[in-house]
Amino acid sequence: MSTPVTSPAASTDLPPTIDPVAAARWAALRSAPGPSPWLHEEVARRMEDRLGWIKSQPQHWAHWEPVRGGLEAHALLARRYPEAECYVVESDPQRAQQAQEKLTQPWWKPARWTAPATHFAPPPATSVQLLWANMLLHHSADPQALLAQWHRALAVDGFVMFSCFGPDTLRELRALYPALGWPAPAHEFTDMHDWGDMLVHAGFAEPVMDMERITLSFATPERLLQELRELGRNLHPARFAGLRGRAWQAQLHAALIQKLARPEENGQLTLTFEIIYGHAFKPAPRVKLQAHSEVSLDEMRVALRQRKKNS
Repeated sequence: MSTPVTSPAASTDLPPTIDPVAAARWAALRSAPGPSPWLHEEVARRMEDRLGWIKSQPQHWAHWEPVRGGLEAHALLARRYPEAECYVVESDPQRAQQAQEKLTQPWWKPARWTAPATHFAPPPATSVQLLWANMLLHHSADPQALLAQWHRALAVDGFVMFSCFGPDTLRELRALYPALGWPAPAHEFTDMHDWGDMLVHAGFAEPVMDMERITLSFATPERLLQELRELGRNLHPARFAGLRGRAWQAQLHAALIQKLARPEENGQLTLTFEIIYGHAFKPAPRVKLQAHSEVSLDEMRVALRQRKKNS
């Protein structure tokens, strides 16, 4: 399902169920060497298919946090836009080094010398026509600040393409934990219509959101919990305050087997993930005329170029 978002209003409040300290700790946590999470790569493949809807061919694009978001997806975009230079943005220095090692061609391969440049640094302001961010927003304690960063990086008529978890994610665990008298298993995830409102509030235009649900099956509770650890952390302020013991873990494993096993899946444990996809364009700035107006030189240049283009 695809829903154009036209609401001009957006809340300026931060996500109410994300602990900023926990979010910062997760952002700084170094990823283990190895592939990106399978689910993130699968979502990236599906999101890359959606680029077929957009005819714009970027000359420069930015890949935001690719180590967790999907390193394999980088090759898909490089193949789709073979002439475009790329900026790879990682907030953690060790993940930035990991991205550089994975995405840099060996010196002895001819492709290293003929391919467009890849810059392992944030893009300059208004320099990229596509900003790609896969499975990142739902862990941000200040998503509007992140959207503002993306808006600054994009050139006029450039577009952002992103994905994240939606509120139906882990609905099985959200029912199980309260039944056992435990706090929430995860922070709340934002609805796609709210993301659309935040995009408009950040200065984007024509946001379009759609969603799908993906059900994953696991043979054992141990495998299920391993997958969740790879995907992220519980950032809810009211999460368990300390470590739990083996008795609690045994109780959790037994509850997962009892409540999540599905006979039609040969007794495997199933979890639901709601995936939200969104894209929006950066429009030309509008100069507000007042009794006394101040316009930056860059804004004036963009407005004049846009007027010339329209004429």
